[in-house]
Amino acid sequence: MPAPRLLYGITIFLGALLLFLVEPMAAKQLLPILGGSSAVWLTCLVFFQTTLLLGYLYAHWITRCQATTWRRHVYLVTLAAAAVLLIAQKIFPPEIGQGFDHPVTTIFTTLAFTIGLPFLLLSATSPLLQVWFQRTKGGTIPYRLFALSNFGSLLALISYPFLVEPHFTLKLQRTLWSAGFLLYAVFCAILARQLHPTPTPADEPEPAPNAPRRAKWLWFLLPMAAAMQLSAVTSHLTVNIAAIPLLWMLPLAVYLLTFILAFEFPSLYRRGIIVRLLVVMLASLGYAISKTDVSLPIGIAILFFLAECFLAGLFCHAETYALRPQRPTETTLFYLLIAAGGAAGTFFIGIASPLIFSANYDLAISFFVTAALAIAVTWNDGWPQRLLWSTAAALLLFFSIMLHTAYAHEAILEARNFYGSLRVKQRNGPHGGTERMLLNGTIQHGTQLFAPGLTRTPTTYYADDSGIGVALNHCCDSRPRNIGVIGLGTGTIATYGTANDRIRFYEINPLVRPIAQNLFTYMRDSPAQISFADGDARTSLTRESPQNFDVLAIDAFSGDAIPIHLLTIQAIELYKKHLAPGGIIAFHVSNQYLNLPPELAALAAAANMQSRLIESQPDDSLGAYRATWILLSSNTAFFDQPEVAAVASTVPTDARLRVWTDDYSSILPILQLSHH
Repeated sequence: MPAPRLLYGITIFLGALLLFLVEPMAAKQLLPILGGSSAVWLTCLVFFQTTLLLGYLYAHWITRCQATTWRRHVYLVTLAAAAVLLIAQKIFPPEIGQGFDHPVTTIFTTLAFTIGLPFLLLSATSPLLQVWFQRTKGGTIPYRLFALSNFGSLLALISYPFLVEPHFTLKLQRTLWSAGFLLYAVFCAILARQLHPTPTPADEPEPAPNAPRRAKWLWFLLPMAAAMQLSAVTSHLTVNIAAIPLLWMLPLAVYLLTFILAFEFPSLYRRGIIVRLLVVMLASLGYAISKTDVSLPIGIAILFFLAECFLAGLFCHAETYALRPQRPTETTLFYLLIAAGGAAGTFFIGIASPLIFSANYDLAISFFVTAALAIAVTWNDGWPQRLLWSTAAALLLFFSIMLHTAYAHEAILEARNFYGSLRVKQRNGPHGGTERMLLNGTIQHGTQLFAPGLTRTPTTYYADDSGIGVALNHCCDSRPRNIGVIGLGTGTIATYGTANDRIRFYEINPLVRPIAQNLFTYMRDSPAQISFADGDARTSLTRESPQNFDVLAIDAFSGDAIPIHLLTIQAIELYKKHLAPGGIIAFHVSNQYLNLPPELAALAAAANMQSRLIESQPDDSLGAYRATWILLSSNTAFFDQPEVAAVASTVPTDARLRVWTDDYSSILPILQLSHH
């Protein structure tokens, strides 16, 4: 008896649910190795899209031949192998490599060996089962099952940050996911065993015509543009907010929603309305990103970019659906080209763009590609549409040139790699000399004043009255100090070094150290003995023997993004092992969007340490910014010093917060979107 319609629906839904639950789980495991960078998620997206393409290719291969018996056997063997692999990993957990030198290779190899085969099979589910369903039941291709698949994916994405992450440890997540996959494999095996051969296409009455070549090109190019938008918007949102699944998932959820609307509710799509809205969004956001010195309030910025991502995705996917093939034999090719476009788009933004460009033009490029494709798609709608989109494309090109000019203005160096885009700007300072600043994206990572008598003045967040200044000036009386710093920046903290001090910098981004050593003189001028540890600080500290730091400064936040693995109870215990008796851990927590002090108060309490907050005020004459530092120590005598007690205050607490661990972290309770 053929499998019931319901079993097809359940299997497709379960496959999609598992597919998109494993994505944030896998990325969350990889984040600590690679410093918590949002580029980890973008590279994971490239892997997922590429494996999705391979899955669709696999489905295409299985269904191309009508004599499916031996190919079905291959499929069943692959299913069994994936199940055995998951069970084996429960018994022998795989070792995750340390790959800060080759992060992309590390991510791809780790994901391939841990979830590669199950992910490939889950990817093949939707196109494969649609063809099997059509062959068993007859009739046309059930494209609605593709929308069901995307609904399962969307549900997984929404449930992860709100239900799964807050309530289950990573270990339990993996166990439950593996059980779900075994159930999925059983369902697939039942469907494969019950598949009945159907007449060859030669017996079919009046076969539908093949899709034209132009349509096949657009099956590839339109999803490519949508995937470029997804990757570029994700990167833009996460680089300066927080590299956490919550913000990664918003653009991906919007992207999946456009698939559901395009394939399940095509009658809702109104080209005329969507096209006009899209033109306005592309032009206005194109203008906004060209103004690098202006930033929108974060809540508004997120809404605008998600709205643009939604309109672009809906346009691309609805137009793709409108060009869908009528011949059942072309169904898997259709999905294959959609997946190929998705893989190409994410690959360009996630991997190729950082290699090709020294600055970040990802959004500008994806906006321009979307406009160019809109010209091609709406060409036959008459000259008003051609004029509208040609004007939009010309505007976007102009804004891209403005963006390039803004990046190049005052820049003496531009460099980009996996960890972000760095610029060094030089301009005339208000002190009679020049000043140089290091920027990661739009966020300053240090400034040096090249004016007489000021080259060794600590600026920005490190002034004498800042938390780190207070800690270093009052920690050790007059004896030599041993200082650890996680996050190099321009090396400003080296200005505090005296002849017998030792300072050890931990830095994951290989571009930063040569910039700090060659374009800034803080370290060169410091009489202290300076050493470096390359790679993720937590990994380095785990390998090293106790360093006996008098002060350990944690300042590894790229922009406003926080590497959460440096802020867990396990991280604090590791830092304590490296402290000298009575040593101080200093956390730099100046952040526009996350209220970190209450979480650090909870961590301090859990680690049996005292905590104090020191907020210093800006001082333009010395290039100092408003800075918020939290000091943790078991040394009551340090906090009781009059100079420290006068500037330190109690850290605010929040009873609702749970202490962050390597298995649990949630930023929802500390998010503050209203701040400018």
